[in-house]
Amino acid sequence: MEKNNNQPLITILIPVYKVEKYLEKCIESVINQTYFNLEIILIDDGSPDNCGIICDEYAKKDSRIKVLHKENRGISDVRNRGIQIATGKYFTFIDSDDYVSPDYIEYLYNLIVKYDADISICNIKVIWKNTKLKLKNNNKEFIFNSETAFKNMLFNQGINVSVCTKLYKTTLWKNIKFPINKVYEDTAIIYKIIDKANKIAYGNKECYFYVAREGSISKKGNFNKNELDYMKYTEKMLKFIKKKYSNLSLAADRFCLYSNFRVLRMLVLTTPRNKKLEKEIKKVIKGIQTKVFFLKETPIRDRIAIISLCFGLPIFKLSWKIYVKMTGRIY
Repeated sequence: MEKNNNQPLITILIPVYKVEKYLEKCIESVINQTYFNLEIILIDDGSPDNCGIICDEYAKKDSRIKVLHKENRGISDVRNRGIQIATGKYFTFIDSDDYVSPDYIEYLYNLIVKYDADISICNIKVIWKNTKLKLKNNNKEFIFNSETAFKNMLFNQGINVSVCTKLYKTTLWKNIKFPINKVYEDTAIIYKIIDKANKIAYGNKECYFYVAREGSISKKGNFNKNELDYMKYTEKMLKFIKKKYSNLSLAADRFCLYSNFRVLRMLVLTTPRNKKLEKEIKKVIKGIQTKVFFLKETPIRDRIAIISLCFGLPIFKLSWKIYVKMTGRIY
């Protein structure tokens, strides 16, 4: 898509912190979009490496880029600042260690226009170590209201809890703020945005490439205090969905099962073991596993986890290690 003065302005927010190895690939993927009328906001969150210099160099070459340097206060503060200063009619988040396809913005914008949607969503390709980049796109498109979008998300059928991979009408973010000094801030926010949308367009084309790198907060295999944020925000999200969308009670139970298995596999890989929390997690899983197991939408991985846990934590731990080895993913 070439420069067109009739194109609405679209803001891209990229938080930047300690990603010197990945930043240029991310920025290059953004400045070479087929959709031209962009406001590209790079917020350097006090990165101690050369990220700030890289941002400034790109701003010299592309007038669409705005750079803000600030003291380190975390990604939530960066995103809140970005939302405040964004001037585009539409808004999207891209993490600075990820990258997007050349038509990422154009694809999402066309979905919004075609279906008069408040949010458009593309599919995500997770790049694990040794991943061969083979895309699976059959160009299917779906239209959801808030309830059906939640169902899709809770069964992991395309929509995820990340604020990335999505293009939003900027007005949806009025009075919405990410929690400061917390991690898993996406889980704390995304359900509030989906609930505000009248119509959501989803296309399964893989346009967003998530680089699963070792050392990132979400890819640390051991259990740490950050996971308490994940547990808290997930519980709050599911409580909200169950209360407002009662038809999704079983779908919420499935996501609860998934989230507890996620925490449990971290616990069994952590030394020393927190056996008290392990016991609490196992109790939650036991309370919902039977009804979730027989739901047709429940992923096979969940069923395997249920079966393996029936034989005890050592078997559960072994099955996870086998899964990791087979898929080449990071813990």
